[in-house]
Amino acid sequence: MIGDIISFRHHLHAHPELSGHEKDTHDAIAAFLRKLHPTVLHEHVGGYGLVAVFGDACADAVAFRADIDALPICETLPLPYASELQGVSHKCGHDGHTAILLRLAEKLSERMGSGALPCTAVLVFQPAEETGEGSRRILDSGVLQKYRISAFYGLHNLPGFPLGQLVFRQGTFAAASVGMVLHLQGRETHAAFPEMGVNPGLAVSEIIRSVLALNTSPDIDGDGFRQATLIAVRLGKEAFGTSAGEAYVMFTLRAYTNHSMAALKEEVPALVRSIAGRYGLGFNMEWREPFNATENHDAQVDNLVGKARNAGLDFVMAEHPFRWSEDFADYLMRYPGAFFGIGSGEGQPELHHPDFDFPDAVIPVAADFFEKLLLPY
Repeated sequence: MIGDIISFRHHLHAHPELSGHEKDTHDAIAAFLRKLHPTVLHEHVGGYGLVAVFGDACADAVAFRADIDALPICETLPLPYASELQGVSHKCGHDGHTAILLRLAEKLSERMGSGALPCTAVLVFQPAEETGEGSRRILDSGVLQKYRISAFYGLHNLPGFPLGQLVFRQGTFAAASVGMVLHLQGRETHAAFPEMGVNPGLAVSEIIRSVLALNTSPDIDGDGFRQATLIAVRLGKEAFGTSAGEAYVMFTLRAYTNHSMAALKEEVPALVRSIAGRYGLGFNMEWREPFNATENHDAQVDNLVGKARNAGLDFVMAEHPFRWSEDFADYLMRYPGAFFGIGSGEGQPELHHPDFDFPDAVIPVAADFFEKLLLPY
């Protein structure tokens, strides 16, 4: 029942867990699913993931994914179900995404009981989306390979769009991104004799200007879009008698295609290496939290549009890709499928804002649409 689902969403919201630490979330989802009697229930998939199968495990299947992890953000709303863990909260709506997939599970359980299940469904409850690790862990587990998945769908709530409005896009839905950590090594010296050392300060300034100068307009689609965001800078230490000898600079790089991201990951290090060399600095680099571009398959987007139109649902086609990233991309590199959005309100604070809370009214709308994707018409 939808009331039980909303209560469960509130429970998840009050007890959030960070990426890779979703133990209690896993256990709560598993307990809920067991009462629905799926054909197969895989637990601890890729860590704290779960895969529930409804229907003939040997038949062609449609897969759906929900992410289950929270964020290191303080809860600021005076909710009756506010986060009980200081500094951690569901500010991206993954508690709502999980509730949507559990509502679909309820509907599938009812259909199985009446012998009216139209298609086998594989429901993936995935941990660690925020770090980009969860999808690869699920895929590497080998569990999904046990099933004949013919289509794979996922969604994300979208603040700024009308409540319940579906948002589709052919091609790239969400950008590729990767974190880059630069370590520049010079030589410390007494602050009275800076010429005796190698201070990386000027190089840091030039690197920041040069990397940010690579940015293009976000309205440029395809391979033309690229973006670098300065995340953090650390130069030297708080010691007024010492001229700095090392620095750390962090950027996040984004592109709308995997091809463009690969080119950016060659261009930026070459630029940094050239600048570091001119200033006599050592240089090393580390990539963190890589996300592929979420590139939809045409046939599955056509299916989304057709099902929404036939049902008389409100939907729009997004003009440009979204600049945030989604590790659902990894499923789309393995299976035909599509990722789409559903509006969570025009007045809703943006994702990752301390005042964000997933609207419960979206749950039945999204679950009903997921169910329609299993139907032949």
